[in-house]
Amino acid sequence: MTEKDQLLVQEDAAAEIPETAQGEPTISTEDTQNQTVLEEQPDPLEELRAENAELKDKYIRLYAEFDTFRRRMMKEKLDLINTAAQDTMAALLPVLDDFDRAKKSADQADSTEQFSEGVTLVYQKLHNVLRQLGLEPMDTQEQPFDPEYHEAIAEIPAPTEELKGKIIDTIANGYQLRGKIIRHAKVVIGK
Repeated sequence: MTEKDQLLVQEDAAAEIPETAQGEPTISTEDTQNQTVLEEQPDPLEELRAENAELKDKYIRLYAEFDTFRRRMMKEKLDLINTAAQDTMAALLPVLDDFDRAKKSADQADSTEQFSEGVTLVYQKLHNVLRQLGLEPMDTQEQPFDPEYHEAIAEIPAPTEELKGKIIDTIANGYQLRGKIIRHAKVVIGK
């Protein structure tokens, strides 16, 4: 192409673009409408990012809720395992009380009954097995009365001033199974 041909092509191109009074090209209303439509359409990438953030938030909340549920279920299961024998232990307590009374009676100096060596071994073994399973007798002798642990059967005048409000006698021992009270101690209180 010659220089003359190039100049003609440039003039034709310049003639197609309308110019304003200052020599700048004008934008038609159709171009403005197209540009407005493009600006109004949301960016698909931004939409995906917002949706991703929303799904991530839902996932985190669901995971936290499940983790809380899992921990609660583990705690409940552990509590159930620890106190599963509670009914059995409660059923054995009257037998244990009778055994304790028989031993106490046999240990008295003026008693005619004797606790044989075999029965003593069975008594000790029974106490050891129950202790290993988590059963613990409450210590009540000369302790201050606490209604959360003790059940007052009677109130008698205290033999000494320092025994007022304290436990004088224990009628039935109280027991705890792994820290949970399964039977309150039945006691006599000094007043």
